Amino acid sequence: MPAVSKGDGMRGLAVFISDIRNCKSKEAEIKRINKELANIRSKFKGDKALDGYSKKKYVCKLLFIFLLGHDIDFGHMEAVNLLSSNKYTEKQIGYLFISVLVNSNSELIRLINNAIKNDLASRNPTFMCLALHCIANVGSREMGEAFAADIPRILVAGDSMDSVKQSAALCLLRLYKASPDLVPMGEWTARVVHLLNDQHMGVVTAAVSLITCLCKKNPDDFKTCISLAVSRLSRIVSSASTDLQDYTYYFVPAPWLSVKLLRLLQCYPPPEDAAVKGRLVECLETVLNKAQEPPKSKKVQHSNAKNAILFETISLIIHYDSEPNLLVRACNQLGQFLQHRETNLRYLALESMCTLASSEFSHEAVKTHIDTVINALKTERDVSVRQRAADLLYAMCDRSNAKQIVSEMLRYLETADYAIREEIVLKVAILAEKYAVDYSWYVDTILNLIRIAGDYVSEEVWYRVLQIVTNRDDVQGYAAKTVFEALQAPACHENMVKVGGYILGEFGNLIAGDPRSSPPVQFSLLHSKFHLCSVATRALLLSTYIKFINLFPETKATIQGVLRAGSQLRNADVELQQRAVEYLTLSSVASTDVLATVLEEMPPFPERESSILAKLKRKKGPGAGSALDDSRRDPSSNDINGGVEPTPSTVSTPSPSADLLGLRAAPPPAAPPATSGAGNLLVDVFSDGPAAQPSLGPTPEEAFLSELEPPAPESPMALLADPAPAADPGPDDIGPPIPEADELLNKFVCKNNGVLFENQLLQIGVKSEFRQNLGRMYLFYGNKTSVQFQNFSPTVVHPGDLQTHILPLAVQTKRVAAQVDGGAQVQQVLNIECLRDFLTPPLLSVRFRYGGAPQSLTLKLPVTINKFFQPTEMAAQDFFQRWKQLTGLPLPGGYQIWPPLTAALLPQLLGFGSALLDNVDPNPENFVGAGIIQTKALQVGCLLRLEPNAQAQMYRLTLRTSKEPVSRHLCELLAQQF
Repeated sequence: MPAVSKGDGMRGLAVFISDIRNCKSKEAEIKRINKELANIRSKFKGDKALDGYSKKKYVCKLLFIFLLGHDIDFGHMEAVNLLSSNKYTEKQIGYLFISVLVNSNSELIRLINNAIKNDLASRNPTFMCLALHCIANVGSREMGEAFAADIPRILVAGDSMDSVKQSAALCLLRLYKASPDLVPMGEWTARVVHLLNDQHMGVVTAAVSLITCLCKKNPDDFKTCISLAVSRLSRIVSSASTDLQDYTYYFVPAPWLSVKLLRLLQCYPPPEDAAVKGRLVECLETVLNKAQEPPKSKKVQHSNAKNAILFETISLIIHYDSEPNLLVRACNQLGQFLQHRETNLRYLALESMCTLASSEFSHEAVKTHIDTVINALKTERDVSVRQRAADLLYAMCDRSNAKQIVSEMLRYLETADYAIREEIVLKVAILAEKYAVDYSWYVDTILNLIRIAGDYVSEEVWYRVLQIVTNRDDVQGYAAKTVFEALQAPACHENMVKVGGYILGEFGNLIAGDPRSSPPVQFSLLHSKFHLCSVATRALLLSTYIKFINLFPETKATIQGVLRAGSQLRNADVELQQRAVEYLTLSSVASTDVLATVLEEMPPFPERESSILAKLKRKKGPGAGSALDDSRRDPSSNDINGGVEPTPSTVSTPSPSADLLGLRAAPPPAAPPATSGAGNLLVDVFSDGPAAQPSLGPTPEEAFLSELEPPAPESPMALLADPAPAADPGPDDIGPPIPEADELLNKFVCKNNGVLFENQLLQIGVKSEFRQNLGRMYLFYGNKTSVQFQNFSPTVVHPGDLQTHILPLAVQTKRVAAQVDGGAQVQQVLNIECLRDFLTPPLLSVRFRYGGAPQSLTLKLPVTINKFFQPTEMAAQDFFQRWKQLTGLPLPGGYQIWPPLTAALLPQLLGFGSALLDNVDPNPENFVGAGIIQTKALQVGCLLRLEPNAQAQMYRLTLRTSKEPVSRHLCELLAQQF
């Protein structure tokens, strides 16, 4: 409300407000308001015309009554009439009433617009500002349509007053946020950008806010603002507090403008002009230097303004991620704030260091503060600060400090706030899995996690430990022993019972030789927990019991007695009753051989992305992708699950808002079935002619193969591009692959998941699975910038064989969105069918526009012939019989390569696709393998023999197939992996 002074002549308004405040009850207030409304209505309807000041007084009363929460259904026309007054106070009250009470659908909107137009054309700066304020306050589309074309003209007019320019810029910003399509900036762009050079700091501040919003949608149109923003920022940073007295806040020159300029620069990549970049770096160094100076005032306002500029400067340094010196200095400055007495500063420092930890330049510097962060996790009173400390420990973790960090987080978990316990559990589980060198340590960590915070250990966590133990023969015995000891505790969490039931049911025989953990002891220990557990856990334990009958026949009578008990056979829960009946019948009727077949050990789980990591990403939201995918700092680190492994050539890190390489949930690959009669099948496929399709019968692969929907074989040419070939580049239009394409391809020969390519703009992730001659590949395109990609078009072609029209691969692609927002990720699905053997991979061409400039790159798609391997088991006699037969072919398929010996032989051989055969080669140090390359036209059998010579630090690699080019190509692919 406008101030009411004694000389203002609005004594009646002051008396009315006083009466309202003196009312003793709600009824008295309503009675006084109704009396006043009746009086105002009679005045407005009276024959005597009211003068301006009376209208102003009564409109003010109506406005006050409305603000008290009462409806006002008259007086609007009188308020509109006040807009035509030449007195400022009357016009001000009219605009205030219009802004608060008139909606965009009012019949008076045309009269209001005419009054606003008159004021905008009056050239009276006071009246122009009132009109602009009204437009911004109403902010409706109708207002935008009426004045969007006039406001830019007022903004850039040479004769507009500074106050009018400020109001026009902020009004235009309001209209643009409400209706972006109504603001035509094409012809005004250059002149709006030039406002950054205006002499009036208020105009510059308003213009920066407007340009920051506009450039997010049209970055290329406002790219010239970078140099002007750097120039203005340099003048502010280098100025003394006395140079900008009107805009100095507690000895800090223009803090709000400085922060806005720094945020504007974060909308663009680092400046390309060396002079501009050098000047900007000098500004950033100056800000960091000033942060080390003693404060010029002890007032909190001084430190707040100074720190606001500092943190925004650090945000810009992190955004550029191209100046190692600045990144390290920023990290050291934040490290000083970690022990600051202000809680807010400690929180902001921890939050910023989480982002710095993901940069290859500053990660080591962040790790130096690990003791301080651990202390903050233990001693901070504010739970939000402790949560940020836990986030930072997670972000700075690598192989060198994993055990320390996991130990501290486990120790903190015992006293952690309930709100963040589940998140810490997930992080501990991920770090233990990601950096586990010793699998026994991983098992100990997860079991300790269940002991400390069992209620917060989700199914994904204990599922994951079961998968890893099942897939690792070397840890199964230790896991069985450890979980047996854990179950002996008097108070045992139900999740521990679940883990113990599964592991002992599968691997209890590994510890059965010890009298302390004999089969009867194992059964008694598990059954003592049975009645304390939920229905789901009891169902699992019943399955463990029937497994015990297979593993330990001596427990059969005892377990049958438990299953035969009335509490089981007549259980109220249908699931438990059915299991008890079926298991009892199975153990009584089935022979030993049948029982062993039905209850054989679980096969290894398929390798895929950790479900724990996926859950943490969902819990943290889409903005946590880069914080979670921190493995790019340690290229040598592989997840236990063989999942995402980034390339070591990362040159920059994604923005904190990007969810890059999320590798979102894809259909999990089915476990490969055990191939019966593989040796006989291999005998038939060592020939050049088409092989008869073997009858595999119903297998778990059928679901996968039916889901793939392979491309139609009669028209493979149409499948090399998207359905609109005119819009996509053909094989002749795309450029050559980038120089490092072969190196990037080699990283995927023995793995299916990871980062295929990454630069400052784009990250391309791959997740793929193959069965027989079919494959499915998921490509994830992540925009690492804050600027939208336009005309985004990825295309797959296979140029090597297009002239012959005999395609080795049929690739069916699905289109992706043509626009990729800043920090966003899009997914493309490729269905692949191998028609015949091939030597050259398909090409992936990615084209888009970034900031108006066209961008393109061509990569080799990670589809090599070994992806279509079907592992095959062979006896020693069959293997060497085939081996000798292939030796005498006219074009022998054996090629011998002698590179230096490395320690990565076994993992690479397993990932190559062929089955490794045990007890086949007379020399136990040698590796031998067999497999079938599945294509639609024919099947190519392959035999592999690797003979290491540890003394000479060399090895001989020999591959033999019936096709000489295939042998050479496979040998070259595998040799490059060592």
